[in-house]
Amino acid sequence: MFSWQAASAEEFEALHQLRLAAMCPSLQAIGLYDPARSRARFAGRFHPGVTRWIVWQERRIGFSAMRHEADACYLDHLYILPTAQGLGAGSWALRAQQLAAAAQAKAIVLCALRDSPANHFYRRHGFVPTGEDEWDIWYRWQR
Repeated sequence: MFSWQAASAEEFEALHQLRLAAMCPSLQAIGLYDPARSRARFAGRFHPGVTRWIVWQERRIGFSAMRHEADACYLDHLYILPTAQGLGAGSWALRAQQLAAAAQAKAIVLCALRDSPANHFYRRHGFVPTGEDEWDIWYRWQR
């Protein structure tokens, strides 16, 4: 039903635009929608070698990026286009990342924007809050 496709550094702008589309409602709700700030934040955590498109019916509907470090896996990005949300792509991608982390006996660490629907999504998939800052809630998952 869904598949992965490698992303490249040259696709930064397309990835950033998808991220903006996915996050726009949550950012607007807390008064933080700023495309320039979003671009800078994305650029700071963009690792093309671990970024993969999520493909459905030959369409790129989302992307995910998870770095495998010595201490844990860091899920830097998981975004699904608003028009494709509800198809199960996010759950499919997250389960795949969980299986990859479990195969290495590692936890997954991530953060989600405070008050975003993503928080419910991650909790539903077994992630436990570990801390908060002004804008984000940090989570950890371990099998």
